[in-house]
Amino acid sequence: MSKKRQKDSVDIGILGDLLGYRLRRAQLAFFSAFSETCAELGVSPGLFAVIEIVHRNPGLTQTAVAKSLGTDRSAMVAAVDKLERLELIERCAAKNDRRSYALQLTEKGAQWYVEAERRLYEHEQEFYDLLKPGEREQLLDMLARLAERPSKIK
Repeated sequence: MSKKRQKDSVDIGILGDLLGYRLRRAQLAFFSAFSETCAELGVSPGLFAVIEIVHRNPGLTQTAVAKSLGTDRSAMVAAVDKLERLELIERCAAKNDRRSYALQLTEKGAQWYVEAERRLYEHEQEFYDLLKPGEREQLLDMLARLAERPSKIK
């Protein structure tokens, strides 16, 4: 097995051959730039995820949004509280359950979203520009398959 070296000439051994390690390194590079873009927009990546789900699914309950993002309800309450303070999201009484709140973007939130989406697509394009034609679709397909697979691995 050949020795793998990173930019700083540190021997990383088999790490360079491990898919999980390579995925994590790519995720760190991507997430760092994504976090910077979100910070410029005044939110964290996690808050943007909440806004995206609410934008695409107005009227979902906080619990449904939390479930779709794989977060717990208490974290969702804190996220929605912050987004309400920023006047990007509002809680409304849920139609089918008086104990729950449905979420929707405010008018300010809808306007904010248009700019956020534009800037985040620009961010994405910077990474896609590193790929050869056709590799984007291949990469997205492979990542989707890998994301489904862990539940089948023991």
